[in-house]
Amino acid sequence: MNVQESITVIKPGQQTLIQDFGRFGLAHFGIAQGGPLDDYAYSWANHLLGNTVNAATLEITLGQAEFEINHRCEMAIAGGDLNAQLDGIPLTNWSTFDAKPGQRLTFGLPKNGLRSYLAVKNGFVVDTQLGSCASVHRDKLGGLMNGAPLKAGDVLGIVPHLVSTKPIQMTFRYKPDYDRTLELRVIEGYQVNEFSSEQVELFFQQEFEVSQLIDRMGYRLTSGRIQPPNKEYLSEGIALGAIQVPPNGEPIILMNDRQTIGGYPKIGCVARIDLPRLAQAKPGQKVRFVRGDLLGLQDVWSQWARYFGY
Repeated sequence: MNVQESITVIKPGQQTLIQDFGRFGLAHFGIAQGGPLDDYAYSWANHLLGNTVNAATLEITLGQAEFEINHRCEMAIAGGDLNAQLDGIPLTNWSTFDAKPGQRLTFGLPKNGLRSYLAVKNGFVVDTQLGSCASVHRDKLGGLMNGAPLKAGDVLGIVPHLVSTKPIQMTFRYKPDYDRTLELRVIEGYQVNEFSSEQVELFFQQEFEVSQLIDRMGYRLTSGRIQPPNKEYLSEGIALGAIQVPPNGEPIILMNDRQTIGGYPKIGCVARIDLPRLAQAKPGQKVRFVRGDLLGLQDVWSQWARYFGY
């Protein structure tokens, strides 16, 4: 790779990962899908640049990251507002921008949300493993080295391209409000019948909080509890967004890097289209669950998928 056609990691921040859309069809081998936790923001970052839906981007969690631009390029940021600046000048979120050689791109602490997605025209140049460059450290797959987060000194290749100097921004109508109370729509699973009707209603009546125990595997909730069924379950495959209820009664919502099988009872599954909002939720943020309409949610997801070209 020509180092001049690249950007260099100066500070990786808390966690910066290379992500494309992920690996699919491999769960029976115990391999997680990976990919962006907030695929709405990820998709917009690529869409603003006219990239393919699977272009490699950076998922920057909690900010405090810095990059040096080695070749002029057109980039975009979307997702949580991590106070992104180019040579000290604030950048507009959910927008493209022109970056020139020698400039420094920095991300500060979050103003809202947790994760920002940094995309470059045509995507970063990264080798794939099992059809994807998505970083999953537990599986030692993806990224630049065995799924590990980026580190200082890492170099990310780019494809030279014509740069548009006129920024393209997402309309305000589509921008999510990451600070409002989360209301997650739930599709009840077959195991819901194992919970008592009183506990099911309690699940939908309570207000939970996002705990400190959150990562790419799952979000554990606190400040509310329900009693799980008093029986043992055989381990089975776990869907994205599955809501497990362990013995302590505090729900866990499984995310992209989840284990592929598990034996805790599951009351249902968070609607696929609501997971990006959860991925931006900070510890202490309030969460409520409501029953979702399966057909209606499928229709909304299909519209979203068609728009981005999934």
